[in-house]
Amino acid sequence: MKTFSTLTVIATVLLFVSCKQNPAETPEHKAMVIEHSEMEESHNTMEAEHSSMKDDHQQMEAAHKAIENDSIHLLTEKNHKALLAKHSELIAAHEALIKKHAELETKHTSGEITLEQMTTEHESMKAEHENMENEHKRIIAEHKQITEEDQKMMKEDQEKSTEENSDK
Repeated sequence: MKTFSTLTVIATVLLFVSCKQNPAETPEHKAMVIEHSEMEESHNTMEAEHSSMKDDHQQMEAAHKAIENDSIHLLTEKNHKALLAKHSELIAAHEALIKKHAELETKHTSGEITLEQMTTEHESMKAEHENMENEHKRIIAEHKQITEEDQKMMKEDQEKSTEENSDK
């Protein structure tokens, strides 16, 4: 009977200690914090690439000014501008997701939500983040394609102009 009492006391103490564990010290919470940092790094990359895309657009517009009202180039600019707007919206949505994720961390740390709730919401946000990253990759690929096509057209226009001037 004494062994049973001792085991009961030990079990009770372990249960009490495990219930009083700081939520921020759980492996799941620590993993979530690491993934949050990765989300922020991904966001910084998105913003840097967006800035580069805007620079490319300005260069494109400047190069097109030398060309007489060429509808193909104007269409390219329009498509590129729409792509920039789409990317800007994606960045804003991703920024909102990061803020929501930070709030999740705070709620879990304060004990406002349980580990299970945190895990469920985190997995949902993680999936949303992955979808956004995939959309970002599609936009970057489309940007690359538009830029390459424009550069090819510009080269062709330049060669055509050179030929016309040499014929004169």
